Amino acid sequence: MPLTKQQVEHIARLARLNITEKEVEKFSKELALIVDYFEQIAAVDTTDIEPRDQFITAENVFREDRVKESLPQKKALENAPDSDGEYFHVPKVIG
Repeated sequence: MPLTKQQVEHIARLARLNITEKEVEKFSKELALIVDYFEQIAAVDTTDIEPRDQFITAENVFREDRVKESLPQKKALENAPDSDGEYFHVPKVIG
């Protein structure tokens, strides 16, 4: 069942949308399909189903932190497009 023109205009006002008469007609049909779908969902019997916030078990996939030697400064700067031998040179990004 399509929504009435007044219902669509009310929804548009709530969303602060300016819609044309043609859009009112189009959205009336589209919103009706959405409402019908929610009615189908509401009709499903969920009395014996426990509410859940997640359907898969979350697991920590991170490895354990280990301290190890870092890349030497000279090696890190080898392929830098611009450096002074001690630091990277990058364009200024904050005025």
